[in-house]
Formats: sequence, C-alpha cells, structure tokens
Amino acid sequence: MSGRELSLLTEGRIELLGLIPRSSNETFLVQVSRGDDAAYAVYKPEAGERPLSDFEPGLYRRERAAYLLSESLAWGLVPPTVIREEAPLGIGSLQWFIECDFQEHYFTLYEGAPETHRELARIALFDYIANNTDRKSGHVLRGLDGRVWGIDHGLCFSADFKLRTVIWDFAGDPVPGNLLEDIAPLAEAVPPDVAGLLDHAEVAALQRRVRRLLREGVLPIDRTGMRYPWPLV
Repeated sequence: MSGRELSLLTEGRIELLGLIPRSSNETFLVQVSRGDDAAYAVYKPEAGERPLSDFEPGLYRRERAAYLLSESLAWGLVPPTVIREEAPLGIGSLQWFIECDFQEHYFTLYEGAPETHRELARIALFDYIANNTDRKSGHVLRGLDGRVWGIDHGLCFSADFKLRTVIWDFAGDPVPGNLLEDIAPLAEAVPPDVAGLLDHAEVAALQRRVRRLLREGVLPIDRTGMRYPWPLV
C-alpha cells in the first residue's frame, strides 16, 4: 500500500458511519477524508472495549503493535493501522478498511484457494510470534486484488502463552528459511516502536517464542486440541 493510506488514517477527518455488528467490542465503520480524498476505515475506541480479566484496557495499542510488527518483517499482513487520540469517541485504533468478499474467510480459502496456502501459513507463523488469542476464520480476508490479510489483533502479545487460532492445517510444517531469516533479528531486539506499546514481560515472551521457532524450525502443533477461539468464524 502507498503512503496515501497512512496519510488519510493519520490526518484525515473522521466521520462515524455506523457500528459494525457482531463484534466483541464496539467497532465502527468510519470515513476518513482530506479534501477531496476519502476512504473507509475501522475505528476501535478504548471507550468501547469490554473489560477483560487477562488484558489491560487499551487493546488499540495491540492493534497498532501487530501492524508495526508485520511491517518490521516486511510481510504486509496487517492493514495500515494508526492510533488516533482526537477521534469521535476518544483514543483508539484506526485501520484501513479492506474491500473484499466477506463470504470468503480462512476455511473457504484453505479449501477452495490453494494458491493462498503460503500466505495462510505465514499468518499462522505471525500469530505464534504475536501470541494471537483470537484468530477466527473471519479474521482472514482476501482483498479484491487477491491479497490475503489478517485483521483483529487486539488480543495479542500476552506474556502468558494464549495462542488460540483456527489455522492448524500447517502445524508441524517446516518454516521456510527466508521466513526464519526475517524473524531472526527479533530474537536479539524487538523494534522500539513495537516494544514501546507492550510491557517488558510481553516483549521478553515474544523473543522466547521467536527463539523457539529458530531452534525447532517448524510451525507449532496443538497437542491439546483445545487452542481454538470461539466462535470459529
């Protein structure tokens, strides 16, 4: 994506269009605009977060951290995401809206679009590194241009291992060498803009997960059969 997306997200005027249904937390479709340029985005205000026992308020920071982590790896899996303080309902994350066929999701892509498997496996790798607690099938999108995206990363980066995902079809597969090379620097240092959104324990846990991947070289296996989110889609 070009700098236009980040420019609109960072500087554009935000207009609330409506509440996105069936979200655990209040999530809004908005329009962002600068002059004659306008686009859709997804706004997740801290004020709309449901209190959780295992995550502190401020899930928007984790949305931003996931985007920055993906960008630091040059993987481009997460749509551009910024934090806006002067938003209509207060501080929260603002993420570029992906135009797609919402009838497609992880399960349909895995079964019907084998050309996406490489990207789906990379999302599985990303989710392990980020310790994603909530990778539902509907959190995997294929844009109208065919590009595969992962969205909804508010429940990531816990210091405790909480991986819950529907993407287990690649469990035990070797991680390609080029991807191991991509993640290797994280074992030594997490990018400051990512680390600055997490606490010290979360950063240290991320590095432990990376070191395990580098040591074992395969995607993790769920031997319990219980590491699934609910609902699945």
